[in-house]
Amino acid sequence: MTMMTPPPVDQQEDEEMLVPHSDVVDGPAQPMEVSEAETAVSTVENQPAEEPPTLKFTWTIPNFSRQNTRKLYSDVFVVGGYKWRILIFPKGNNVDHLSMYLDVADAANLPYGWSRYAQFSLAVVNQIHTRYTIRKETQHQFNARESDWGFTSFMPLSELYDPGRGYLANDTVYVEAEVIVRKVLDYWSYDSKKETGFVGLKNQGATCYMNSLLQTLYHIPYFRKAVYHMPTTENDAPTASIPLALQSLFYKLQYNDTSVATKELTKSFGWDTYDSFMQHDVQELNRVLCEKLEDKMKGTVVEGTIQQLFEGHHMNYIECINVDYKSTRKESFYDLQLDVKGCKDVYASFDKYVEVERLEGDNKYHAEGHGLQDAKKGVLFIDFPPVLQLQLKRFEYDFMRDTMVKINDRYEFPLQLDLDREDGKYLSPDADRSVRNLYTLHSVLVHSGGVHGGHYYAFIRPTLSDQWYKFDDERVTKEDLKRALDEQYGGEEELPQTNPGFNNPPFKFTKYSNAYMLVYIRESDKDKIICNVDEKDIAEHLRVRLKKEQEEKEDKRKYKAQAHLFTIIKVARDQDLREQIGKDIYFDLVDHDKVRSFRIQKQTPFQQFKEEVAKEFGIPVQLQRFWIWAKRQNHTYRPNRPLTPQEELQPVGQIREASNKANTAELKLFLEVELLDERPIPPPEKSKEDILLFFKLYDPEKPELRYVGRLMVKSSSKPMDITGKLNEMAGFAPDEDLELFEEIKFEPGVMCEHLDKKTSFRLCQIEDGDIICFQKHLVKKETECRYPAVPLFLEYVQNRQLVRFRALEKPKEDEFVLELSKLHTYDDVVERVAQKLGLDDPSKLRLTSHNCYSQQPKPQPIKYRGVDRLSDMLVHYNQTSDILYYEVLDIPLPELQGLKTLKVAFHHATKEEVVIHNIRLPKQSTVGDVIDELKTKVELSHPDAELRLLEVFYHKIYKIFPLTERIENINDQYWTVRAEEIPEEEKNIGPNDRLILVYHFAKETGQNQQVQNFGEPFFLVIHEGETLEEIKNRIQKKLHVSDEDFAKWKFAFMSMGRPEYLQDSDVVFNRFQRRDVYGAFEQYLGLEHTDTTPKRAYSANQNRHTYEKPVKIYN
Repeated sequence: MTMMTPPPVDQQEDEEMLVPHSDVVDGPAQPMEVSEAETAVSTVENQPAEEPPTLKFTWTIPNFSRQNTRKLYSDVFVVGGYKWRILIFPKGNNVDHLSMYLDVADAANLPYGWSRYAQFSLAVVNQIHTRYTIRKETQHQFNARESDWGFTSFMPLSELYDPGRGYLANDTVYVEAEVIVRKVLDYWSYDSKKETGFVGLKNQGATCYMNSLLQTLYHIPYFRKAVYHMPTTENDAPTASIPLALQSLFYKLQYNDTSVATKELTKSFGWDTYDSFMQHDVQELNRVLCEKLEDKMKGTVVEGTIQQLFEGHHMNYIECINVDYKSTRKESFYDLQLDVKGCKDVYASFDKYVEVERLEGDNKYHAEGHGLQDAKKGVLFIDFPPVLQLQLKRFEYDFMRDTMVKINDRYEFPLQLDLDREDGKYLSPDADRSVRNLYTLHSVLVHSGGVHGGHYYAFIRPTLSDQWYKFDDERVTKEDLKRALDEQYGGEEELPQTNPGFNNPPFKFTKYSNAYMLVYIRESDKDKIICNVDEKDIAEHLRVRLKKEQEEKEDKRKYKAQAHLFTIIKVARDQDLREQIGKDIYFDLVDHDKVRSFRIQKQTPFQQFKEEVAKEFGIPVQLQRFWIWAKRQNHTYRPNRPLTPQEELQPVGQIREASNKANTAELKLFLEVELLDERPIPPPEKSKEDILLFFKLYDPEKPELRYVGRLMVKSSSKPMDITGKLNEMAGFAPDEDLELFEEIKFEPGVMCEHLDKKTSFRLCQIEDGDIICFQKHLVKKETECRYPAVPLFLEYVQNRQLVRFRALEKPKEDEFVLELSKLHTYDDVVERVAQKLGLDDPSKLRLTSHNCYSQQPKPQPIKYRGVDRLSDMLVHYNQTSDILYYEVLDIPLPELQGLKTLKVAFHHATKEEVVIHNIRLPKQSTVGDVIDELKTKVELSHPDAELRLLEVFYHKIYKIFPLTERIENINDQYWTVRAEEIPEEEKNIGPNDRLILVYHFAKETGQNQQVQNFGEPFFLVIHEGETLEEIKNRIQKKLHVSDEDFAKWKFAFMSMGRPEYLQDSDVVFNRFQRRDVYGAFEQYLGLEHTDTTPKRAYSANQNRHTYEKPVKIYN
């Protein structure tokens, strides 16, 4: 899932300085010996031998400025049993920077295939101010191809050689290396189960976000036990039952030795391939999955488990300050969303969550029976759940940029979280203070990347011990506390200053990997939550089913592992040809995948194999004759020659190698058996003059092609000599006149040629294994058949295509299948579909091709006669589909293609209704034409009413369309096109009047003060000198709002998304002075609605600019 792009060459220097661990470094091709004239003194500070082995090495380089060698190596030092050394280029490796690398000292002498993995830092010590020492860290898997790794542009040479900077003193430089050797994590050979005791989950394309969540839920044993105890039956299919699919997945995670696939589970969600290749919101998946499980648990022994584990409650309150009135509402939560922006840690987020908001001045609270009152508003917690899920708001909607952004700010979270801190400041008066809300961190879910995608993984400590594990799709590794916590805080990493004393700002780079979800378990509940889960918790039918799956998998593995010891021999017989030709196949003779297969040890003598065949088919060994198949140059596959007596004395493996050099190849044989009165007899002698031919009979009336047998004929004989035998094989009269054709090839096109009955087989170039098709001689009656001759029939078979047609609007409902030809033209196809649908005019059909990757219709339909053949309609890149979508139009497609359909929402002037109209006009039409057409469809408040079209997006008006604008360029897919009557007051607008925008908005309470627009925006004429109070009266009448509701609204002048609240006495006109288009649309009068209902964070799928499908679980 994770994709990294190396920086362009011209940016490498900057990239290296900012993000050293992503450097692509060109190491030296061949090591050079150190100049003997200059000696380098080294000292080693050995640290205690630990796992992993670590060592700090200091290299003292005297006479540095006089080094004349291009490369310089340090002494060898040993870490983790491996020999290392530092390599530097004192004058730079083709750059004006010091180049420095860690090198495997004995690379030239190591055995083939060696590799070792190390994390290391390299440093040049500042001898004046050690805090200005330049240190860079990276990690690498060293191997024969990359035996050194480090930094081509470590530091500018100008700084290194400047004695005033402190890196070169007394012409001496000190270089340090700190090396940690870790076990080699070879991707292909690494065994997660062996190394950690756990296994990973396979990624289906973009399901790493789901994998990290599933691993987290699995490692909550109480949750896993509850899933195991959900009732399922042996008749359930995992792909159709979420409980069974989850049980199966958890069982495999618990008992498998290798990574586990999630396809059964995603299929049980009702997801198609396209869903699996879309990244979704993890929080949304978590919520939807838990809701589904909660629903499926109802009425079972585990009912209520989800609530018991994850459900907490908080109290929303508004309390009046001057009168005795308090309004409270209890609400439940399964997870909490915590602000990251503006908060340094989890505690700061909780402080913000329970922050008290003052409702005073223009923002007073309307208390029932007391009127407008000063009040306090906030949230307090009644109780927290045993398992506390904290969603960190790393993704937010940026209203200024109209897009989603990722918050990479540093945000700390503790190993132990005390929510009783400061005398229970987060708790409501009703909270049970006897419950100790002390939590221990269980898992950290991480997102690495940006807002448009990235990679997800999780750090989990399953038993709450000190050992952490990283679950990264298929791989599980042991990790330390620093990796799980400190390195997931986010923020910026600062590199030391390279210009000490010059007061330059330090270089920083943003860390794009950071925590986005935390799971804590309450200390007092951990023994209950981290419980023992074993086989007795798993239903018997599930154990049996899954053990059988495991056994089958193990059998396949063993079969594969021993494959090199065996030869697969596939034996085709006349019976196979009779069964297959005309049903499964039409060309060539047999599908070898459907014939009897023998798995024989390579060393087995062929004679012994013949005894096996005798037992299987009842054909005595001496009556068997085997032919080797061969692939011809024209890509057909035919019996080529019989095995010789000498070959039959060889082992089967040797015969296979002689027939096909490929290691994985099978030995394919044809068993020739002669029958007399249904009993086998010895096969006839075969001389060079004899050729074995195979015969297919074609009946044009049915039409039908079938295999009727084979004959050994003399090459000097003629087809006319065997017509009697062919009539006998076909069951015809002995003197029936026959037409004969040779089936030559079928790729890329069919080649089946007429055979002259009077010319010898040799002159016709007929040889062993050739196929002759024959039929009765064509008479007038038979020429009326659809395919009167064999070549025509074979051409039809080669090009026929079964196509599944689906209605575009309801693609998952009923479909119908038509047998068509790949050579059919566009007109042929729509004509056949029209016949099937009972449609008189095929031109009213519009077809759309299928996307093989997303399993969805392509976004653009097929244009009228836009493709030549059916085969062109079905191809998608290098794949061919058998699906087409159709629509029945109300006008012919050629006519429609010249039109533009515009979806217009008409807002009636006096009625509370919005009606969607699809206006269809020629593409060159204008907005004025749309309005004229609309007037014929809608009910106007009076006959002379004038209309206008507006562009509305996210409850804001962005444009009034000019009447002359062409509709061809209007996009109504993502923006709403709104039509409305122009009010009389706007028509008579005076020189001292102004037309302003009015929007409804609400602010997020407690946690966030983001402005969110909602409802229908509108225009309003304001007059010079008019106060807010006067304007409010007009707005209330315009919107028909009750006094009680209207009293709760606040009015603000909004500019660039920021509210400036207005008093009733304020003259509104004075605020709206800007006349430029951009400014006019960015300034508006805001109507704030106070909503005490907690809102979910503004999630990505609410933004129309992001084409992300919402997470849905259909079953």
